[in-house]
Amino acid sequence: MSQSNRLFNKGFSALLITQLFGAVNDSVLKQVIILAVASGGIWANQLGDGGQAYVALCLTVPFILLSGIAGQVADRISKSRITVIAKIAEVGIAALALGAFFAGNLWACLGAMVLLATQSAFFGPAKYGMIPELVNERHLSQANGSINMFTNLAVIGGTLAAGKVYTSYSSGFPGGESGTTVDPAMLWVPGIVLVSIAIVGLLPSLLIPKLKSFDQSLPIDFNPFRPYVQAIKDMAQSHLLLVAMAWSFFYLLGMMALLVLSDFSGLLQISPEMNNNLLGVLGITIGIGSVVAGLISGKHIEPRLIPVGAVGMTVFFVLLGLVPLSFWTVALLLGAAGLFAGFYIVPLQSLLQHLSPPDERGRFLGTANALSFVFSTIGALLVRLLRNDLEMPANRVFLVIGALAILGSGVLLWKIRGLLVDPSLRKNTAAGNS
Repeated sequence: MSQSNRLFNKGFSALLITQLFGAVNDSVLKQVIILAVASGGIWANQLGDGGQAYVALCLTVPFILLSGIAGQVADRISKSRITVIAKIAEVGIAALALGAFFAGNLWACLGAMVLLATQSAFFGPAKYGMIPELVNERHLSQANGSINMFTNLAVIGGTLAAGKVYTSYSSGFPGGESGTTVDPAMLWVPGIVLVSIAIVGLLPSLLIPKLKSFDQSLPIDFNPFRPYVQAIKDMAQSHLLLVAMAWSFFYLLGMMALLVLSDFSGLLQISPEMNNNLLGVLGITIGIGSVVAGLISGKHIEPRLIPVGAVGMTVFFVLLGLVPLSFWTVALLLGAAGLFAGFYIVPLQSLLQHLSPPDERGRFLGTANALSFVFSTIGALLVRLLRNDLEMPANRVFLVIGALAILGSGVLLWKIRGLLVDPSLRKNTAAGNS
């Protein structure tokens, strides 16, 4: 096991940078396609109103179907080797996207997105599973805080960059952003950006030290659902399943918040660019909250931060549904909710890694990853129900989010209340591997 007494050792630093560029690529590809199929986009007529939902499905379905298989692979094969293979595959997928964008073929672009989501699904269990192999256990909370911070910055940066990439790309079509002027050379822009990011992201993955395989004889069950059934049964033998449920519940709340924020342009009478800044505020503050949670935890896991984060998120989500609307008020409340979200998610993520046996860590983390995408899908469906079917105002949806935070998080945290105050966690992880 290639652990180091330093948090930002060579291996973990390489993983951080690899994850950063991977998340940027995912965000750029997703957002460019969303802008293209949205109302007024160059492909708006191909998927109809609400076509963004189909783009989201291209991302979530591969994770739900493949995370169980990916978890088994992460237990059988060295996680560092999986990372390098995944990053090489990303370069090839980006090259396919280059051709798809140049041809102006939406379906080929969606196919590239499915492939990129598949690659990310296999990278996920390896990525989170190798953290305890790269850093000393006493640094686990800080490591998770750091990787969450980098991921959120990458998503924000990728989303912002996608706006400029799409503007350039659409100028290659009649009636695009440039009006009557058509510049075919711009059709290369998205693909070149994606390939360049993929190549840069591949390089640091080569610096991750070689990690051992835990069970090279492990048979892989390629049934997409059967591995989840067994993993859930095994996880239910301890607090691990409830921890995974509480961790996944965050993604239900987060998906609802992200989707409903896109409707705040009309409520606040602001431009789409200003509305995008609200998304940036939420992403940045979740990242900051994650880092702060890691610093507060110090050299151990601090489960007592979880209820603090849950209460904070609940309070500020409810306020978002009640207070008079203004841009700065919304931004302030979102920022506060984001900070507490970091407090909530980092200890749960650390507990998932700590409580999973090393030889089954990939399988359990793959199952938790799939659960997070199932919960995200539920969140998206709830937003559609509340906004489209019940015609609830966008800001009032935050009252529902707050109510769900009280009910869902409250029930799950009550069930693991013994774990939240377990002194052995703080003692053992602080002293472990010292």
